[in-house]
Amino acid sequence: MNPSDTHQKTVITRVAERHWHALEDDLVVGRGEASRRPDGRVFLSVDAWHGAVFDHLAETMLRDLPRPLHTVVDEADLDLTTDWLRAGFSIRRREWEYVVPTEAGPGPAPSGVTMIGVGEAEEKPLRELDRVIRDEVEATVGWQEMPAEVRSALDPSRYAVAARAGDYVGLVRVVPLRQPRIGLIAVRADLRRRGVARALLAYALGALHRSGVETASAEVNEANTAATALFEGAGARRASSNLELVIR
Repeated sequence: MNPSDTHQKTVITRVAERHWHALEDDLVVGRGEASRRPDGRVFLSVDAWHGAVFDHLAETMLRDLPRPLHTVVDEADLDLTTDWLRAGFSIRRREWEYVVPTEAGPGPAPSGVTMIGVGEAEEKPLRELDRVIRDEVEATVGWQEMPAEVRSALDPSRYAVAARAGDYVGLVRVVPLRQPRIGLIAVRADLRRRGVARALLAYALGALHRSGVETASAEVNEANTAATALFEGAGARRASSNLELVIR
């Protein structure tokens, strides 16, 4: 792969299939990377010394790669957001990052609903529920609107489940990080608005609290008003926000 001189002394070189370097006088002054997520979407990142280098890296990467292409930025980073917008990207969605206290859950389970702890659910009925929820989401907002980590393969060890009369009717995804992450809460469509989601969140938070964890994190799509109300009802506070940008 031959480098191309894009601006005065700045030379952009594609050093690997998904990596680019910007050089000035043989010094690396910027790096670009394209990473493919489990759902197949390609996300770009650029680390550059100044705006002109960013522009040349972004221009080269956009020329070399098929679209659509995505990137995620901290909304508080106005310079980086402006750089991507200048490259032709537009805002696709905003994600609120919440800090959720674990000591006070939002309420008990509705009558007839029982909880099965993280990693304790039977795999076959859990996968059946996962398929039902995926189909229901796809028929409404579209599965592409879910976080990338959720769209990837189901990992039963990370889910707690709500059951009623022997059937799995809801699930919550708990990712065991330094600050555990509530990655998804979903309930079968015919049992929504009955407190199952609140009970799942309360159960997950309570289990974390008993293990000595004081706070968890969660990321909620700004457009998902039900999820926003659920977490804020549990005492969650907004800590930051991320923007997903796309160019088609």
